[in-house]
Amino acid sequence: MRFFLSVLLATSYALTAVLAHAPSKTQRRDTWYHDEDHPVHALFRRDPASPTASAAYPSHSPDPSNLPQAWIDALNAAMASGKIPDLPQSTMNPGRDPTYGSLDPNSPQVCSTTYQCKIDGDIWDGPNGTVGAGFDDGPLPPSTKLYSFLKQNNLHATHFMIGLNIVQYRTQFDIAVNTNEDDIAVHTWTHPYMTTLSNLQVLGELGWTMQIIHDLTGGRVPRFWRPPYGDSDVRVHAIALEVFGLTTIMWNYDTNDWALESGGTSMAAIKKSLQKWYGGSKSPGLIILEHELSDQSVEAYIDAFPLIAQNGWDVESVVRLFGGAYKNTSGADAEVGGSILVAEVGGTIGGDGSDGNAGGAGNADTAGAGGGNDSTPNVMAANASPNSPGSHTTEPTHTSGTSNAPTSPNAQKSSSAPWYGTGIVPWIMSLVGLVFAGLTF
Repeated sequence: MRFFLSVLLATSYALTAVLAHAPSKTQRRDTWYHDEDHPVHALFRRDPASPTASAAYPSHSPDPSNLPQAWIDALNAAMASGKIPDLPQSTMNPGRDPTYGSLDPNSPQVCSTTYQCKIDGDIWDGPNGTVGAGFDDGPLPPSTKLYSFLKQNNLHATHFMIGLNIVQYRTQFDIAVNTNEDDIAVHTWTHPYMTTLSNLQVLGELGWTMQIIHDLTGGRVPRFWRPPYGDSDVRVHAIALEVFGLTTIMWNYDTNDWALESGGTSMAAIKKSLQKWYGGSKSPGLIILEHELSDQSVEAYIDAFPLIAQNGWDVESVVRLFGGAYKNTSGADAEVGGSILVAEVGGTIGGDGSDGNAGGAGNADTAGAGGGNDSTPNVMAANASPNSPGSHTTEPTHTSGTSNAPTSPNAQKSSSAPWYGTGIVPWIMSLVGLVFAGLTF
């Protein structure tokens, strides 16, 4: 009898150890920001003694020679470990999508999302039966009406925000975060074609947007981003994921509402498209590209909103469909694809980053051909001129959510696990219990 009691004790030790270190349901997040103990927080905690601790945010495209050293060190570490593909910047041609010279944009080596290539871990479709509510390019003056409508309808949405717009329209930002308690995601600092930028320029566009969101929300660090114009590839994807822990959210239908003010589309055309999509198949779920860019784009959403309920869809903020496990009407779980791995930080937070390669192995390249124009803000604004880079006049059309699009195998996944998750502790506890059992027997 004593032997069986001892075996029971050993088993309880093992189970206790396993349960102590296994992820619990309460740890599954449906929030837009990382947990407080996530290592990415180290990139945004400013050292009060550093020379850049009180520095102003960039007034235009971020200067790649003046980035926090922690970001550069993290990039260099990711590059040194082979997690950032060695892919050249794309080239912009007037009236055309970015090109890669002789490289096929749909090849695994490139996998350009502009060309509908789907990188493993990126989100394009919603869970069956769901509509993921989300809006690009805020905060802006037209956002106020949208936020009021969302609040009146007890609906939360994800706002893919531009850093420079946050600087200029703090009132709208505060309403989204504090009044509506909506979800905030990154839409870069100045809304450029990301694949045309150097590694350091990509770092600045993402990092400064995350920094201002962190600073204005009590230290919250966003988990999701959306590339402007839908322009990403395996290199940009890897920098976002490996350095900043950002998961990419794309879309499977495009209203083209960004073209309303220029006459490129009409309210009637948008409503016709939404009637078709909301009245169509519920597999996959809908992630529709919509904007809080103008009064007309906001009105287009409000006008078509009743169609969602009329056609039996469940509507939720898009990041909440993927932040944890979302149970849709068919009982299927939806989880974020791809694991998050943040490179180790090796330098002092808040350094000037002027050397561009403080991390030792691996080179964080400086600004190169095809990079953003530092003299002209490329930010989306309500009064953007039709021909400005930030006016969406060349927004790629993404309307296909088909599953036969090219897929890249190059998405980075973490193969490491914390020591307590390898099973060592439970085995040790079991061994101790069995030894105790033998002694008592």
